[in-house]
Order: sequence, then C-alpha cells, then structure tokens
Amino acid sequence: MIVLLVERVKPSLRGELTRWLLEPRPGVFVGQVSARVRDRLWDKLCRSLDSGAALLIYTTNTEQGFGLRSFGDTSRELVDFEGLWLIRLPRSSEQGS
Repeated sequence: MIVLLVERVKPSLRGELTRWLLEPRPGVFVGQVSARVRDRLWDKLCRSLDSGAALLIYTTNTEQGFGLRSFGDTSRELVDFEGLWLIRLPRSSEQGS
C-alpha cells in the first residue's frame, strides 16, 4: 500500500495520479500498486513538480514496516535516525538557538 501527499501541484497532475490511486482528500492519494508502478509514478511526479512538493509513504520490509521519500520543499523534514524514520518540524525563527 502507498500513501502519497502532494502540495502545490497542478490539477492535471492530480488527475493523472487518480488513474492509479484514490484521492480521498485533496492532495492525499492512497492505493495498492506494485513496486515498479510506485517507482514510475514517483519518478513522473518528481519530474512534473515545479514549485510543488511530495511525500511518499509505502510498505516495505523494515522495523517500522514502511519507507518514506520526499521531494521538493515540503513543510516537514524526513530524518533517518539509525534506520528509523522520524519527522522533524522546521524551527521557527522566533525560537532562537
């Protein structure tokens, strides 16, 4: 299973993704596709993004049971901490060091 989150993408690209995946909410796609289809969709998405961003969550054989990929300027940062995926929120400029 995959979950694909997209931000700031063209409606035509979202429409193309609905050929393979369901879109239960705007910018959120879910589906069950093979690894080959998943990788091709990801490659096409990354080539088609202008100023948008994408996050892909997919099942895989890891301790957590899933893998992550991101592309573009997302609102979150992915961190691989000794094999475990963590999400880091960007620090606001008001917090200081």
